[in-house]
Amino acid sequence: MRAAVQALPAGLRDIAPAAGTAESAWETALSGLTINSREVLPGDLYVAVAGARHHGARFAAAAQASGAAAVLTDAAGLQHLDGVRIPVFVAGEVRRLVGPLAAAVFNSVPADGPRPALFGITGTNGKTTTSYFVNSLLQALGRTTGLIGTIEILAGGEAIPSVLTTPESPQVHGLLALMRERGLDAATMEVSSHALTYRRVDGVRFDVAGFTNLTQDHLDLHGTMEEYFAAKAALFQPDRSRRAVITVDDEWGARMAARAGVPVLTLATDGAGNGPAGGADWSVTGIEPRGLGHRFLLSGPAGERLRVSTALPGTFNVSNAALATVMVLASGVPADAVQHALDAADPFTVEVPGRMQLIGEAPAAIVDFAHNPDALSRTLASVRGPGSDARVIVVFGATGERDQTKRPLMGAIAARGADIVLVTDDDPHGEDAAAIRADVLRGADAARTAEGLACVIEEVAPRAAAIDRAVELARPQDTVLVAGRGHEVWQEVMGENLALDDRVELRRALTRYGFTALSSDGVES
Repeated sequence: MRAAVQALPAGLRDIAPAAGTAESAWETALSGLTINSREVLPGDLYVAVAGARHHGARFAAAAQASGAAAVLTDAAGLQHLDGVRIPVFVAGEVRRLVGPLAAAVFNSVPADGPRPALFGITGTNGKTTTSYFVNSLLQALGRTTGLIGTIEILAGGEAIPSVLTTPESPQVHGLLALMRERGLDAATMEVSSHALTYRRVDGVRFDVAGFTNLTQDHLDLHGTMEEYFAAKAALFQPDRSRRAVITVDDEWGARMAARAGVPVLTLATDGAGNGPAGGADWSVTGIEPRGLGHRFLLSGPAGERLRVSTALPGTFNVSNAALATVMVLASGVPADAVQHALDAADPFTVEVPGRMQLIGEAPAAIVDFAHNPDALSRTLASVRGPGSDARVIVVFGATGERDQTKRPLMGAIAARGADIVLVTDDDPHGEDAAAIRADVLRGADAARTAEGLACVIEEVAPRAAAIDRAVELARPQDTVLVAGRGHEVWQEVMGENLALDDRVELRRALTRYGFTALSSDGVES
């Protein structure tokens, strides 16, 4: 315990033995750390923090029974420790200590000695795809890699399902320690605003942090776009990153670059090479089609010109590929080595589960995670097929118990971008599903009326029936887009998790109506 505390920054060392715990308890040996009493392993430090409903100290006795070596809590937690006989330590802001203590106990990010190079990616949209792109490019360069993200956690060749975009800080540090012990060269992590706000990446300092974009989302947590911006901006300060690559295609990106407290490379991916901040360090030009995807030139501050391409649909994947490339360059990899890897391995054609994932080709049947206004708008714009008679059929809904203001906005966007709009359920959680659909339909109907749109709008529930209806209406030249849930395989309805995978349902519907579905990639379950 003493060694772990001594490894903390000086301002976080206000830990002391509680009354009744002897000074000799400082010598308690720790082999792990957790804030979840159900996950305690023998030798762990159980950190009992205040939760939304209960104080974690209420479960200290259960942690002791599971083999916890010691408990760390705050003054409020001391009253809940009857029957606890293992050493107890007390501190002020315990939540601030979890990440740094986990880093010390697991020795996950040592200042000296070998460890993986760390890449962190934040932004509203594109985090997952960009993280897969970084990981794929590093592998093409011959690096052994790890990945921590929404869809899965990879430690070399071992895959672990992921529930949160970023796990709690003890799990993060445990994973990074595992990657270091296995000798991995690099690790890439999605860093959400929730992760930053709830201190899930405390104690981690990324070698390169990247920023995709900022659009309306998560206002149920942050309240305003300014607060959402401030949460993201915390990643680009010296305690969390060493250098940054920031996309400056809009004013939010320009502001993020100006606010960063670390060296920044700016990236413009709008095709003009400038962005609102003026000349960017790196810029995308010469965008042209490559099948469903694109190829483009990426120009740098020292005259570098890299040829980059991706087969994934959507110009937003040009932005994701460009950001991944510049992040790897910013880590110190020479441009000629990156170009060789791009040419030899086509790393940005890696399939990202539930992100513009192609399920069928005639009709084009696509599953995407687009679950906020900007993402839905971009995705709809990218999927329309050639020919005047090619229609876009979209299936989508809105999540319950989240930002309600984006529901009619998304309805209006769907009405403008699709020919047939099928409003259905996403994850209602504990909210009335019909009421959520009504909010979305209100926006779609209002846009159709006010703007004289010719789209057809239907309400179809449950979601599997809506997917079936979309394929029933489709012709070979059309595009069916199922948006909002992506890789997710469970739908939460009134506290119950129902098995539902958009990719499985879409593949099943294509087969039912006589179309050809592409073979399963093994991700769905």
